[in-house]
Amino acid sequence: MSSILIKNGRVIDPCNNIDAVMDILVKDNKIDRVEKSITDSADKVIDAKDKWVMPGLIDLHVHFREPGYENKETIATGSRAAAAGGFTTVCTMPNTYPVTDNAVLIEYALSPKRNAVINILPIGAITKGQQGEELADIGTMAAAGACAISEDGKSVDDPSLMKNAMRYSKMFDLPVFDHCEEIRLAKGSMNAGDRASMLGLKGIGNDSEELIVARDIILAGATGCRLHLCHMSTRGSVQLIKEGKAKGVNVTAETAPHYFTLCDEDITDYDANFKMNPPLRSCEDREAIRQALKDNIIEVIATDHAPHHIDDKNCEFEKAANGITGLETSFALSYTELVEKGWLTPAQLVEKMSFNPARILGSDKGRLSVGSAADITIADPNEEYIIDVNKMVSKAKNMPYNGRKVRGKVLYTICGGNVIVENGELTKEYR
Repeated sequence: MSSILIKNGRVIDPCNNIDAVMDILVKDNKIDRVEKSITDSADKVIDAKDKWVMPGLIDLHVHFREPGYENKETIATGSRAAAAGGFTTVCTMPNTYPVTDNAVLIEYALSPKRNAVINILPIGAITKGQQGEELADIGTMAAAGACAISEDGKSVDDPSLMKNAMRYSKMFDLPVFDHCEEIRLAKGSMNAGDRASMLGLKGIGNDSEELIVARDIILAGATGCRLHLCHMSTRGSVQLIKEGKAKGVNVTAETAPHYFTLCDEDITDYDANFKMNPPLRSCEDREAIRQALKDNIIEVIATDHAPHHIDDKNCEFEKAANGITGLETSFALSYTELVEKGWLTPAQLVEKMSFNPARILGSDKGRLSVGSAADITIADPNEEYIIDVNKMVSKAKNMPYNGRKVRGKVLYTICGGNVIVENGELTKEYR
C-alpha cells in the first residue's frame, strides 16, 4: 500500500509537542505530512474522528521464548500479539534456550525467517549462558544489532563483574537493562505481608529489589553507563531512583501495568496467574509506583510480557512459573487506571509508552515527524470492553485480568506503513 491518509484524529506526539486534531499522510511507508487539513487522495483513508493517533507504541521488555520454548511463544506469535496491543517495536529479553549471548543468536532473532510483523530489537545477555561467571561478547552482539544488554530473570551477583559489564556497555553505547533481585533475599512466592501469612506462603521482602537497585545505581554512577531499571515495584526503589537522578546518575526506570493496577491483597486464593517476579507488592507500594509515574521518576511503562504454557501455571502456587502476558492489555489498563483516574495526561501516557522508550534506546522512533517511518497506533479511548483471554492473539493465556472491564481499544497498528491491525483485528495478510 503506497499511501494512507489518516483524517480527523487527535494526534498526540510529545516529541513534537503536538496534541491537536490533525491529519497524517503516509507515502512510501514514511510520514509525508502532518497538517490540520490534508485533501490529497490516498489508496486508503482512515477516519480517526474521536480517536487518538499516536507514534507506534514501544515495549522495552518482552519475552518471546524463541529459541527453545516455542510452545510458550515465538517471535512470530509474540509480534502479532504486540501488534494487537498497538506496539510497533519491542525489545526481546535474552533468557532463551540457548541464551542469547552471542552475535549468531542476535542475528537469529532479527532474521526475516522469524516472520515478525513489527520491529524486533533483541537484547543480549550480560554473561555467557547467564551463568554470572564470564562476560558475554558484548561488542560482537552490539555489532550484530543488540539494542541493550541484560541478565533479565536474575541479577548479576558479582558486583565486580557487573561493573565491568557497565564499562563495556558504555564503550559500545548500549544501555544496561537491569533485573534487580538479591536472590538470597527472594526465597518466596509472593510479597511478604499479611496476605502471604494468611495464605501460608513464604514472602519476599522489598529489600530483595532495593538492595540491587542501590548497588547498581552506585555502580552506574562510578562507570557513567546508561542504566535502565526493569519492572520497578517498591516505594523504596522509587526513592533510590529519585536520589540517583539528583546525583546525576544516568538512570531510567520502567514499571509494568500489574504494579500499578494490582497489589498483594488481590491474591485471594492460589491462582498462579497472580504470581510474578517481582511479586505484586502492597497497596502502599502500588500508590508509590503511580506517583512515580506521575512525577516522571519512572519514565516508562513496559509489559514484561511473560507467556507460559498452561501446565506451568496450573499447579501449586509455590511451584508455578513467574510472569504474566501483557502486550494486548497494556494500553487499555494504563489508560483506564492512569489517565481516567487523573495520574497521567494523555500526552504523558503516550510519552511513557512510545517516546521515552525510544529515547532510552537512542532511537528516532516514538515520534510522528515528517520523514520518519510510518509507525502509528490509533486507539479509541472511549471504547469499553471486557478482557477475554480466549480472544488473545498470544499463544499464552496466563494473566490475572480475565473479565476485567477496561476502556481504550487499539483499533489500528501501522508498522512501516503496513496496516497490521485494522478495526481491532489482525488483517488477513498478517494472521
